Amino acid sequence: MATFAGTQQKCMACDKTVYLVDKLTADNRVFHKACFRCHHCKGTLKLSNYNSFEGVLYCRPHYDQLFKRTGSLDKSFEGKIAL
Repeated sequence: MATFAGTQQKCMACDKTVYLVDKLTADNRVFHKACFRCHHCKGTLKLSNYNSFEGVLYCRPHYDQLFKRTGSLDKSFEGKIAL
């Protein structure tokens, strides 16, 4: 009797098993297609329209907004100012 070995890869967003048909790899991390979302607006991302900073995924508009609003990528959306 044949057995299916399956996969042991887990989604970085939800920590559930990712099967080949639903697998998306970005920044050397594995996601479900549905879990590949912007941290700020929760919009679905594609490999052609995302950016990441310190492992956090953003759509291009929110990544740009984060950079322009703070003037630096080491500050958050919440407006916290690093002294």
